[in-house]
Amino acid sequence: MPVNTLRPREFGVGWVTLCICFVLHIVDEALTDILSVYNPTVLALRAQLGWLPLPTFSLKAWLAVMVLVNVALLLLSPYAFRGARWMRPLAYGFAGIMILNGIGHVLGTIAGQTVASVRFSRPMSGFYSSPFLLVAAIYLLSRLRRTAR
Repeated sequence: MPVNTLRPREFGVGWVTLCICFVLHIVDEALTDILSVYNPTVLALRAQLGWLPLPTFSLKAWLAVMVLVNVALLLLSPYAFRGARWMRPLAYGFAGIMILNGIGHVLGTIAGQTVASVRFSRPMSGFYSSPFLLVAAIYLLSRLRRTAR
């Protein structure tokens, strides 16, 4: 049986697709003031649960972190296109986190709040890009499954 040379490419396409949708999601969150929901939620959770390892951010710091994360993820793209085996666990983690992120925005929109003390007008910041994030993460998972050796 001939070797399918497109398989590593499929993994790379799935990776880049999720990276691009993550960038779109960050833009959506930035334009719809995610920090007005995120920071109060973190503070409320810390008050209820004690020590929680989640930071609060200024807009400038949040954007800097998001740009660095996105650049780092995109710089890994050549390895995904080569089908590097060490990228697979990273890709599963990336897809899983993005699925949880997308679901969180959908559930937050449905509830109109993150915690009891943090309510917001609907839809939640980042909601509009969440379907793209979910589809891209599921697509990456499907490419990982298809390219498994």
